Amino acid sequence: MTATSQEVSTRPQINWKAIWRNVYQAGLSVLAALLIGALLLLLNGRNPVDAFASLWAGAFGSVDRFAETLVKATPLLMIAISVSISFRCQIWNIGAEGQIILGAIVSTWVALTFKNLPLVLLLPLTFLGGLLGGMSWSLIAGLLKAYAQANEVITTSMLNYIAIYLLAYVVHGPMMDPQGFNFPQSPLIADALILPRLIPGTRLNISFLVALIMVALTVVFWRTTLGLRTEIVGHSHRVAKQIGLKVALMIALVTGMSGALAGIAGWGEIFGLHYRLIEEIARGIGSLGIVVALLGELHPLGMLVSAFFFAALVTGGNAMERNAGVPFALVDVIQGCVILLILARSYFFRKAAK
Repeated sequence: MTATSQEVSTRPQINWKAIWRNVYQAGLSVLAALLIGALLLLLNGRNPVDAFASLWAGAFGSVDRFAETLVKATPLLMIAISVSISFRCQIWNIGAEGQIILGAIVSTWVALTFKNLPLVLLLPLTFLGGLLGGMSWSLIAGLLKAYAQANEVITTSMLNYIAIYLLAYVVHGPMMDPQGFNFPQSPLIADALILPRLIPGTRLNISFLVALIMVALTVVFWRTTLGLRTEIVGHSHRVAKQIGLKVALMIALVTGMSGALAGIAGWGEIFGLHYRLIEEIARGIGSLGIVVALLGELHPLGMLVSAFFFAALVTGGNAMERNAGVPFALVDVIQGCVILLILARSYFFRKAAK
């Protein structure tokens, strides 16, 4: 066998059977969740058909609503990508919310401090600031795990709280807008720094393209030497050490990469949507991003679909509450049923196969 034929034979093949199995299992899980939701709506005295029609119209009923769904999907996808890298290395980074906040703080500070720089320099500098802000925050937990064996679930969770209080401090103190009527917010960034809109008249901006680029780069990353080393460290530290990998360095590197991507999500929220630092900048998207990553089974393309699906649930759920009069708590219950059934689908289908 020639070298060329050996290379072709060892090239990874797409498992279409496994893809189809995952698709129909997820589809049946969503259908079951919607049936449960319909039952709950009936028990609450609501018309399920009207409620689900409102959900569909709220997520896809017009160009504006579809664009808003993509807006909601953008930070979820970025966070999912960021945590998936650490999760596949068996580093349980649940500190995405804090990393978003630090990315938002640093990128906003750069925009306000160096506002006299030319746009061609300042906008990339704000992007770099968001990246470095998230990376530096995650590296605290990464270095503690790598060299002090500190549990990253505890450290990243605690760092979330510290970041939240740090954000509250800066918007009530050094970065507070002196002309903002005492509201906890920073001054507005320059108009020239606002990210261009992909669809005029909507909030969809080029941060969505940044998220898609992150998906493509992540697909490539898992096929590189560094990606393979990351997965080896995740499978077994002992094996990684035996083949000469520096496990502590890999842990620090992976946590830094994960935080950097989360910081970019913070940058996108500021420069694409809010144009200033506000106290609610993260809005719980860190935890939602982790759910999206798990729903997508930590695969970049799976997370792309999962982020879009969950964003449609969020956007459509708001419309269902507003237009069909469905209580907010019931909307959350329906969304929770969808999440739980999709996450548990492997268990249910495995049991049914026996």
